[in-house]
Amino acid sequence: MALAGEFEVIRDPIWNNIQIDAQSLEVVDSAPFQRLRYVRQLGHAFLVYPGATHSRFEHALGAYHLAHRALGLLGERGELDGIPTTELTLTRLAALLHDIGHYPFSHALEEAGLPSHEELAVRHFEHPELRAALDAFGIPSITSRLGELISGTSTSALQGLIAGSLDLDKIEYLTRDARMCGVPYGAVDVDRLIHSTTLVEDDSGRRRVGMHEKGVSALESLLFAKYQMYRNVYWHHAIRSATAMFKRLIRAAIAQRRLAPSAIAASSDESLMEVVRDLPGADLSAQLYHRQLYKRMIDVPASEVPAGGGEWMATDPDLTGSVEDRLALELGVPQGALLLDFPAKPTMLAVDLPLRMRDGRIASLGTETGSGLLGIQQITEQLHTSARRLRVFATQPCPVPQAAVLALGERSAEEIRAELDSGRSLIRSSR
Repeated sequence: MALAGEFEVIRDPIWNNIQIDAQSLEVVDSAPFQRLRYVRQLGHAFLVYPGATHSRFEHALGAYHLAHRALGLLGERGELDGIPTTELTLTRLAALLHDIGHYPFSHALEEAGLPSHEELAVRHFEHPELRAALDAFGIPSITSRLGELISGTSTSALQGLIAGSLDLDKIEYLTRDARMCGVPYGAVDVDRLIHSTTLVEDDSGRRRVGMHEKGVSALESLLFAKYQMYRNVYWHHAIRSATAMFKRLIRAAIAQRRLAPSAIAASSDESLMEVVRDLPGADLSAQLYHRQLYKRMIDVPASEVPAGGGEWMATDPDLTGSVEDRLALELGVPQGALLLDFPAKPTMLAVDLPLRMRDGRIASLGTETGSGLLGIQQITEQLHTSARRLRVFATQPCPVPQAAVLALGERSAEEIRAELDSGRSLIRSSR
């Protein structure tokens, strides 16, 4: 049993010393949390950036550390007055557990159509070891309240620290990912951001996480760092090739009933790949293991795709898979040898945050009125477009007509389905 006042210190390459109280350490020692040691933060990014082998485990500890810092500063300023101690404990635990439901290999499996990792968190809370560690805090409805914080649906004044425009998760992963990848793009002024975090009362009288005007430049830098990381790291062409291959591999295993989604959710990177390697015809797993990645046949900027076009490639994995199969058939290459990729994250630079002005007025960075206070908000759509690329990957050179692929991007999901059902050639009908 944990004793009051006991704590452990964990050495971390990003934050130096992370202090964890004994009760929270029991959460860390539970089997579901220990699984995160074996789930890489950036999936297949290590195939491009060899240092990117850091895990969800250390990221979660870092988020917990930042929660301690943020709550400590808010408390010193008296901004937590009136907020129950249980809310502070829940916020720290939510920061620690925000990725407890995460799949192996980063966000690839959510792109493949599996439920979001936030939805899976509560399921992991029911594991006997983790449930016992959480119940020891003596907080009523602790698992459901943690689930609300993690999913962003809590009414807590501190919700914004866990899920929001300025949540601690973003600050932590951008800082850690950039350092471990060895790139300068994710530089974030962490101290300025945390010192500028404040609680603001909105029009309804409810307190919520906001920012002081003096932190606007640091917030703008964070958003630009996020854009740079997507453009240069997260959506790097070789990483996206590996991601597309992995999605195809896992979707095929699920469709053949050789792999259950529930089992995937409890797997680590390596345990999942061990299962997949033993499946008949799992050539993709061997190719991934040996870094024999599909090559780019087409790679065009999103600015060349009609506005709003091709979104089904990012949001409808079933349709995308059917189009890949039809294109492979028409081009005379084996099924699965050609993959489409057009990632999207329209909320990449979204901001919904109250701003405390130097004169005490409250503005909102999520409205037209407040957009002038944060210059980057005026070009978020252009930056999202700049980060995206429409790509076709294939195992071997094949004559994929770029005009035909761009024409596919002009059509809606309904139009594409109709063409598939009609049996017409996707390539010829695009000319």
